[in-house]
Amino acid sequence: MTGIRGPAVTGLGKQLRAEQARLIVPFEDNRHLSRLLGEYDGHLALLEDRLGIEAHVHGNVVTLTGPAEACQTAREVLEKLYARIRQGEDIGPGDIDGLLRHASSDAPPADGIPQIRTRRRVVTARTPTQGLYIQALDKVDLVFGLGPAGTGKTYLAVAHAAQCLERGQVERIVLSRPAVEAGERLGFLPGDMREKVDPYLRPLYDALYDVLPPGKVERELATGVIEIAPLAFMRGRTLAHAFVILDEAQNTTSMQMKMFLTRLGEGSKMAITGDPSQVDLPRGQTSGLIEAVGLLKGVKGIEAVQFSAADVVRRDLVARIVEAYDKAE
Repeated sequence: MTGIRGPAVTGLGKQLRAEQARLIVPFEDNRHLSRLLGEYDGHLALLEDRLGIEAHVHGNVVTLTGPAEACQTAREVLEKLYARIRQGEDIGPGDIDGLLRHASSDAPPADGIPQIRTRRRVVTARTPTQGLYIQALDKVDLVFGLGPAGTGKTYLAVAHAAQCLERGQVERIVLSRPAVEAGERLGFLPGDMREKVDPYLRPLYDALYDVLPPGKVERELATGVIEIAPLAFMRGRTLAHAFVILDEAQNTTSMQMKMFLTRLGEGSKMAITGDPSQVDLPRGQTSGLIEAVGLLKGVKGIEAVQFSAADVVRRDLVARIVEAYDKAE
């Protein structure tokens, strides 16, 4: 691990050239164009708002008017989204924001934006840091994803695990979380084991059902190809040929984190995600996630990727909330 990675995100506040431009961008297929523009031309309106330009549609042509650099950025975004639509991908406002974030950073050109592909969905990095995270998941066997909620760190890890399973790179997926709210004393909760742990593991289920067909998820949960369990059930096991994910890892103790890390067996990969600023452990108890990132810095085959408020992809308001809390701290 070469330290915590993550580009300095400058946002869309960089200086745009004052020269005005008028760009005409033609598209071949009107059916694809209607998906590109969005309902009531909502995607076009989003570009206008983000870049300070005017956009008008006539037939199969989009005309962009405004600062030259902003118009050029808008054209590149539209052309890249159109190419994705032709490949059968679904797009939404988040994809526009993602391409704009890449365009406003020092990341590689948007043509090389990392993607995760499953049979059900193509997941494209929406921020430069998400791109670094996907690359790290591809490259090494143990990745820490650190940062606030809404940055996609857990979702991308689950999507990457699904991709590895479909490609035959692993034989199983194991997803885990510490059930801190229940003190991991699950025997006191009503219902069978799945009913006991479902409330704590629901975000992992949601991600699975989004990237894999629901029927496949149910079958593989039933056969054990996909396993979702609280952290307490990991003790004493060695997980070979599996993609193992530990979510909400900031709520592990030092001993729990060491136990989990040493479950990594032959042919396995591991992603550990959490927000070091949201520790729910008793006061004075060290977070196993924070300790592990420090102890393992520099270890070959391990990388840590740091997300920030600029990487929140749920919606702008969430990003502003996270940023306000960060400033207060």
